[in-house]
Amino acid sequence: MEAAVASSVGLLRSVTDRDWDGVPAGRLEWSCLRTAEHLAGTLLAYAGQLAGRSADAYVPFELALGEGTGPAGVADVVETTGTLLAMAVRTTPRAVRAYHPYPFGSAGREGFAAMAVTELLLHTHDIAEGLGVPYEPPADLCAGVLTRLFPHVRPDAGPWPTLRWATGRGELPDRAPVTGWRWVNPLVLPAERLTLEALTPAAALDLHTGGDGGFAWLGGAPLQGARDAAGMLVKAYENGVLHPEFGVFVVVRREDDRALGSMGFHGPPDDEGRAEVGYDLVEAARGRGYATEALRTLTAHALTHDAVRTLCAVIDEDNLPSQGVVSRAGFVPAPLEAERTEPGARAMRLYVRER
Repeated sequence: MEAAVASSVGLLRSVTDRDWDGVPAGRLEWSCLRTAEHLAGTLLAYAGQLAGRSADAYVPFELALGEGTGPAGVADVVETTGTLLAMAVRTTPRAVRAYHPYPFGSAGREGFAAMAVTELLLHTHDIAEGLGVPYEPPADLCAGVLTRLFPHVRPDAGPWPTLRWATGRGELPDRAPVTGWRWVNPLVLPAERLTLEALTPAAALDLHTGGDGGFAWLGGAPLQGARDAAGMLVKAYENGVLHPEFGVFVVVRREDDRALGSMGFHGPPDDEGRAEVGYDLVEAARGRGYATEALRTLTAHALTHDAVRTLCAVIDEDNLPSQGVVSRAGFVPAPLEAERTEPGARAMRLYVRER
């Protein structure tokens, strides 16, 4: 966050001798001055959301610049509001969420920070383009927001060209121009005692390579199943086929913000509207109804999706506790497909839940 503010303000202060008010900011209809004012107002609004923890709407206030404020003053305001937001991010607990309209109605501290970094990089680019000066932010900042807010975008080009393309500000070979775009904050599904938090590609990569993914795990570390599922998500992201709502979720206990395990999908629904679920909880979290509660929550959400007709779970024949979980979540036994019943294959059972 601080690095993005420094990058932006450094560029803005280098061009305060230019006419910002009479020049459009890049491809925007706003002037450079209006764009910088919008940027500062957005940073302040995000800080207000985190500080006020408003759950249902934006806190009703806005930034108003003093009459006659010019480029140098606006650069100061951008730095000030960016610093306020950085402080709010640092002091907000990980589990706190506040209102943001797109796409799922809320964001946490990391989400607001990523959105702010995106605003800083893109609108500084817009102003620089309008004033005819070069601007290229640090590649790690661009890569960070891509993996946090653009999980649906294939990352095989450079981070900065990819971010500009994904937001309608540039072109990439073999990719159609982008004429409309939205970022995607990770989906969070609330349950009675739990929350299911969708993994971002960055968190999944950390988890897959031995890290904690940004979570405090019950028992100190996730199971290998969670790391393997995270690896599948990373592969889908790198191939440009990740569907964020059908990825991997970390099951988090609300009372102590401890991660208990993972639950999610083996991929998006197929052409027949069928998606397969899987899950794995650490030993200390089993036998308390957590898996059933999480699966009911995930199932209820998935079945509201137009593309989903059937959910299925394939379980070892001798794994009676897991069979009990899916049964309590409304799944029923069904015949197993031929390819999963070949001679010598491990004995499995199929459970399905129809819309």
